[in-house]
Amino acid sequence: MSTADLFGYIAATLTSAAFIPQAWLTWKRKRTEGVSLGMYLIFTAGVSAWMLYGILLNSGPIILANTFTLVLALFILVMKIRYG
Repeated sequence: MSTADLFGYIAATLTSAAFIPQAWLTWKRKRTEGVSLGMYLIFTAGVSAWMLYGILLNSGPIILANTFTLVLALFILVMKIRYG
């Protein structure tokens, strides 16, 4: 593994893990009044584009980070729509 990939995986882990507390709190409280629907719609689209970009480049860190972040962002988005 290259040094660049190592730092990519570290960055992927940290930035993706940043969404875990929000997802947990949203699930636990079943409340989303502090979550912006517009932001999560745009963010989810952006993360999807980054994931596709990673796939096209065959870049493990980009694919991993954005797949994991997409799952968490979609979870929060669904919770926002459901509990609005």
